[in-house]
Amino acid sequence: MNKSLEEKLAGFSPDRQRRIQAEADRLREQYLTLKQLRKARELTQAQLAETLNVKQVSIAKLEQRSDLLLSTLRNYVRGMGGELDLVVTFPGKAPVHLNGIGDADQPS
Repeated sequence: MNKSLEEKLAGFSPDRQRRIQAEADRLREQYLTLKQLRKARELTQAQLAETLNVKQVSIAKLEQRSDLLLSTLRNYVRGMGGELDLVVTFPGKAPVHLNGIGDADQPS
């Protein structure tokens, strides 16, 4: 008979359970949607819309999109007080940070 995840985890030591939970939390934080990111910053759509000088409905539509311009994403993140960092990874190579991509303030 197969064990449930909870049953499997219960067989581990409390220390290992904590480490597994911490890693799960870390991975979950890495893959937030725009909506979850905004909520994690404790902002409403209306508050973010005011910061970005757009209508709340624009924020709602943006959060439903899966494909958007980097400049739009950068502005959204900046509106929450953050900075967007684009990182390219290749197997066996150090990560490369891209600068100026999608930034309307940067010359092309």
